[in-house]
Amino acid sequence: MDRITAWFSRPSVRRTLTGYIFVGPFLLGVLFWVVVPAATAGWLAFQDWDMIKPAQFVGFENFRMLAEDKLFAQSLKVTAIYTFVSVPLAMVVGFLIALLMNSKVKGIEAFRTVYYIPSIVPAVANSVLWAWILNSEFGLLNAGLRAIGLPKILWLQKPEWALPALILMSLWGVGSSMVIYLAGLQGIPQVYYEAAEIDGAGPVRKLWNITIPLMSPVIFFNLIMGIIGSFQVFTAGYMITDGGPQNSTLFYVLYMYRNLFDYRRMGYASVLAWVLFLLLAAVTALVFRGERSKVYYEAG
Repeated sequence: MDRITAWFSRPSVRRTLTGYIFVGPFLLGVLFWVVVPAATAGWLAFQDWDMIKPAQFVGFENFRMLAEDKLFAQSLKVTAIYTFVSVPLAMVVGFLIALLMNSKVKGIEAFRTVYYIPSIVPAVANSVLWAWILNSEFGLLNAGLRAIGLPKILWLQKPEWALPALILMSLWGVGSSMVIYLAGLQGIPQVYYEAAEIDGAGPVRKLWNITIPLMSPVIFFNLIMGIIGSFQVFTAGYMITDGGPQNSTLFYVLYMYRNLFDYRRMGYASVLAWVLFLLLAAVTALVFRGERSKVYYEAG
C-alpha cells in the first residue's frame, strides 16, 4: 500500500492523472456521441429495421438500393449545386463586408453588430422570416420588384427559382464569416501597407498583393467550414419548401431525415449518413490537396 501511495505521489504521475481528469469529459463525449453512434450506424447499414420490428440482417441490400435510388441522385445534385454556388458567393460577400467593416470611422462597431446579428438568429426563426420575404403575393422581395416596375417571381413555387431563393437566403448568415475575416484583417501589420504606399501601390494593388495573400489562411478556413456546412443544410429545405417543388430543394440531409423518420428505414438512412461522411472527407481532402500550396503562412 505504501508503494502504491508513493507511486501516486510522484509529480510526473500526478501531472499525468491531472491531465486525464481534465481531458476525460471530452474523451467520454467523443466516445458516446461520436464513436458509439458511428459504430451503430455502421451496424445498421447492413440491417433492415423500422424501429418497431427486430432488426434483420440484409447484407448489402441497402447499398444496392442506393445505386437504384433516383432521389438519392437528385439530393446529391441539389446539394452539389447549392455548395458550388452558395459557398463562393458567401465567401466573397463576407470578405467584402469585412473590408468595409475594417474601416476606421465613427460608429463602425454598431455596423459590425448589425451585420453579425443575423448569423446568430436561430435557423428556424430565419426560415420563418425568409418564408415571408419570399412569399409570391405579399413578400418583401416581390414588393421591391414591383416598386421598380418588374413582375413578381414565384420564388417558392417554381423549380427554377426555389433553389436560387434558398441560396440568396444563405447570404443572410455571412456575419459569422465576416467576423473571422475581420479578425484576420486586423492582424495584418500596417507596415506592409505603408511600404506599399511608398512604392506607389494603389488600393487594388495593396488588396491583391498584400491583403489577399496574408488573408489566405483565413480564406482557406472559411472555405472548408463553408463546404462542410453547405453539405449539411437542412432547416431551410425542411421549413420553407419541404424539398419541393418537384424535389428542386431536396437537400441530402433532408432526404436522409425522410428515410429515417418518415419512411422508417433506419438501415438505409445509416448508409446515407456514412456516404455523407465519406463525401465530406473526400471533398475536404481534395480541397486541402489543391489549395494548401496556395495558402501563404507568414514565417514566425
